[in-house]
Amino acid sequence: MFITDIRKDFYEVVANQRVALLVAADIDALCACKILQVLFHCDQVQYTLVPVTGWQDLSTAFLEHKEQFRYFVLINCGANVDLLEMLQPDDDSVFFICDTHRPVDVVNVYNDSQIKLLIKQDDDLGVPSYDDIFQDDDEGEEGDSGNESEEGSEPSGKRRRFDEGAVERRIERRRAKRDWEARRREILFDYEQYEYHGTSASVMLFELAWVLTKDTKDMLWWAVIGLTDQWVHDKITHMKYVTDIATMQRHVSRHNHRNEDEENSLSIDCMRISFEYDLRLTLYQHWSLYESICNSVYTSCNFKLWTLNGQKKLQEFLADMGLPLKQVRQKFHSMDMSIKENLRDVIEESSNKYGMKDIRIQTFGVHFGFKNRFLASDMVHATTALLESTEKDESASDNFIKALDSLSRSNLDRLHSGIDLAKKKLMAIQQTVASCICTNLIVSQGPFLYCYLMEGTPDVKLFSKPLALTLLCKYLLKAFVQSTRNKRCKLLPLIMAAPKDVEKGSVIVVGIPPESETSDKKNFFGRAFEKAAESTSSRTLHDNFDTSIITLKTEDRSKFLDALITLLS
Repeated sequence: MFITDIRKDFYEVVANQRVALLVAADIDALCACKILQVLFHCDQVQYTLVPVTGWQDLSTAFLEHKEQFRYFVLINCGANVDLLEMLQPDDDSVFFICDTHRPVDVVNVYNDSQIKLLIKQDDDLGVPSYDDIFQDDDEGEEGDSGNESEEGSEPSGKRRRFDEGAVERRIERRRAKRDWEARRREILFDYEQYEYHGTSASVMLFELAWVLTKDTKDMLWWAVIGLTDQWVHDKITHMKYVTDIATMQRHVSRHNHRNEDEENSLSIDCMRISFEYDLRLTLYQHWSLYESICNSVYTSCNFKLWTLNGQKKLQEFLADMGLPLKQVRQKFHSMDMSIKENLRDVIEESSNKYGMKDIRIQTFGVHFGFKNRFLASDMVHATTALLESTEKDESASDNFIKALDSLSRSNLDRLHSGIDLAKKKLMAIQQTVASCICTNLIVSQGPFLYCYLMEGTPDVKLFSKPLALTLLCKYLLKAFVQSTRNKRCKLLPLIMAAPKDVEKGSVIVVGIPPESETSDKKNFFGRAFEKAAESTSSRTLHDNFDTSIITLKTEDRSKFLDALITLLS
C-alpha cells in the first residue's frame, strides 16, 4: 500500500524499533542510505545495514535477519515483484519499500498490512484498479447448490426445468469469469509490459528529512547526487530531470539563504552547494580539457572521434575556440586563470557552430572549503567506479562500503581514488566503442541490434558489471546512431552481451530502448527476456533488480537470441 504521510506512517513507526536496512548496489540507493543513516543517528534508531546486489542476495539477507528484525527497509529493490510470494515472511514482518523501479507489483500496491510503499503518488503510475485484477473466490460459487436439496418433493419434470435454469446461470457465470480473466490478463500485460524509473529514492528520503526539519546540506547534496545518477545512467527522461532539478534548486536556495548570516560561511571546512549551468564534459575539472572532450559521450559521439575526420574536426574545434594546445592538454587546475574564467562561454559559442546546441546542462556543484570543487556528475562517476571496481579481487560488500565512504566529505582521498578509477573506466568505454564501430561488431538482427564482446577484448572484465555494461551500451548505441547511414537501424533498440564468468561459462546480457531525444526511457526487454528464456528453456538467471539485465549460459546464447528475434518480429 502507498504511504501518504511518510512521517507518521513510516518514520514514527520505525523510530523506536530495530531496523534491517537492505540497500541495492546503485548510487541513488547509496545516497538514500546515507540520508537515512544520518536520520537514524539523530534519533538513535538501531539498524543493521546489508548491501544486496540482486534477488538472491535479498532472499538470503532476509532469511538471516528475519528472526531478529520485524521491520525491513528496502532501498531501490523490492517494488517490482510480489515480495510476499518471494520471501514468504511471517505475518508480523513489515516491509517499507523506497524504490524507483516501475511498474510497482499490484500485490504490493493492494497489500495493506505488510507492504508499505514510500513512493511518490504523482509519478504517473497507472496502477490498475482493484476490481479489475482481484476477485473474491466465493463470488463464483454461491447459488450453485440450491437445487439438490428438495429431491423427491416435486415431480421430476418440474425439477428438470428448474435445473435447466441453474445450468444456464452457471454457464453464464463461467463465461463471465472467463471474460474477466482474459480482460485481467490483458490489463496486467499492458501494465507490466515496460520497465522504467520513477522519482529518485534519495530525493524521497531527503523530503522526509525536510518534513522532520532535520535536513542538512550534506543530505541535500546526497539527494542531488542521487538525482544526477538517474540522469547519468539515462534512467529518466530529460523532462523529469529538469522538473526534479527545479525542486532541488528551491531547497538549495533555502539552505544558502539560511546560512548567509552565519559566520562560518567562509570557514575552511564549510560546504557550499551552488546551482550551475555547466558543461556536459565528464570530469573536466579533474582531467585535462582535451581528454575530457575525447572521453565524454556527448562530444565524442558528435565529433565521431573514432574516425580520422572526427579527430580533424576536434582540432578545428579547439582552434576555433582559440585555446593553445599546451593549455588544453594540461591538467585543468593548472590552466591559465585568464582562460578558465570565461571557458564555459567560449566552449558554448564554438559548440553551437559545430551543431552541439545543448553542451550545457542544469546541474549542481559543491565547494568543500576553498580547495575542493566537484560537480554532481563527478561524484556519480567516481562512486560508481568504486562500487564496481575490478582492480583488486574484493567482495561486492567491500566495494559497497568504499563507495558509501566516498560520499562523506571527510573521505576526500577515497573520492579522488574513485575519480582516477572513473577516468580509466571512461577511457576503456571510449576505446571499446571505437573498436566495436570500426570492426562492425554491431549487427542488425531484425527487430534489434546486437553486439557481443568477445573474451579477450581489452578491459572485458570491467564490463562484466551491470552499471559499466549499461553505460557502455548507451554510449555505443548513441555512437552507432551517429555513424550509421541506415535509417531503419537508427530506430532500433540494442542488446549487448559480455563474458561474466569464464569458468562458469556465463555471459551478462543487457537490453536498452532505442536512442532518441524524446524517448520515454521505457524498456520492454525485461518481459521479452523472460518469455524467450521460457520458450527455449535457456539457462538464465534473472537476478538483477533491473529486469532488462540477465545472466545467461554461454552455450544457450544462440537459441536464446533466435527466440528473441521470433518473439519481437
